[in-house]
Amino acid sequence: MDEELISKKDLLIETGISYGQLYRWKRKDIIPEDWFIKKSAYTGQETYFPKEKILERIQKIKELKDDLSLDELAEQFSLKPAEINMSKEEIVNRNIVTSAAADIYEENITKKSRYNFQYILEIFIFNNILSTGHINVEEAVNIIKNYRTLQERHKDKLLKIFYIRKYGIGTCIIGVVPCEFYAEEDCKIILNIEVSEKIEELKIKLNE
Repeated sequence: MDEELISKKDLLIETGISYGQLYRWKRKDIIPEDWFIKKSAYTGQETYFPKEKILERIQKIKELKDDLSLDELAEQFSLKPAEINMSKEEIVNRNIVTSAAADIYEENITKKSRYNFQYILEIFIFNNILSTGHINVEEAVNIIKNYRTLQERHKDKLLKIFYIRKYGIGTCIIGVVPCEFYAEEDCKIILNIEVSEKIEELKIKLNE
């Protein structure tokens, strides 16, 4: 299914931001350049954006911009790993993940005295997967292990995690972004996780 787009004109009207703000945020990489999609129109070329992503990003910017400078916002939305090192107790106490998810992660995947950003991201995604209620522990553990294998192989790439179920049998598919995935009619898509979005969510939680 094609992603719904919104024109630049409609975006400015709907969000109440100015042309100058939009392009300032673009220059700072607060809004990714690849979200600015050029399409032919009867007036020439017009700029469109992935509607859901851009509206959500602008809402987050509005919520944070009074407390953060442009440079701090750029760091907030950067997909580079944050410089951080935390114990399991700190991760749980800051409500990044539940105690139950952290315990299961340590019992089945990795146990460390301190976790850097990449490991915290793994636990965060693991927590998200379990919280759906549609994935059991064994499946969630296998998803994270597969994700780690692919992430180590494609260190500079962003990944997308799919989990499908057909006749009760689950299958994990991990793609390198950009990627599209189409399941058979009788397959149910249980998970569709953009790792880049989880990085953003985690950075916001770490700054709360």
